[in-house]
Amino acid sequence: MTIAIEIARLPHGAGLPLPSYATPGAAGLDVVAAEDVDLAPGQRHAVATGFRLAIPDGYEIQVRPRSGLAFKHGISVPNTPGTIDSDYRGELKILLINHGAEPFAIRRGERIAQLVPAAVTRADFAEVDVLADTDRGHGGFGSTGR
Repeated sequence: MTIAIEIARLPHGAGLPLPSYATPGAAGLDVVAAEDVDLAPGQRHAVATGFRLAIPDGYEIQVRPRSGLAFKHGISVPNTPGTIDSDYRGELKILLINHGAEPFAIRRGERIAQLVPAAVTRADFAEVDVLADTDRGHGGFGSTGR
């Protein structure tokens, strides 16, 4: 299944590739940086991509880290997965954090994250006085074992 997503390039995105799938089996579209940024250890930065999107109603785009950057350098998306809502029309920026021990240079045109379009399921909450019990009950973090 595919959906159509409108994309508008901004002036500082000129000459950069649009988000694209690296392989036929890829789930995420690679997105590149539209600016140069040096991330110190522990630093966060919203990296410009040079474009805006019009995501169809009923969909979101999830922003996920690139596994190679995370494994090799500790570069990640701190709110993984990040969500871009269908009613947002500003520039797409990728919030990155350097969890590594060394500064990391992000350069214009470098792949920095993956975008995964996803259908959104909306919820209506029904307030009740009592919830049905389960075997797990009130067991929280780690309650089902290691």
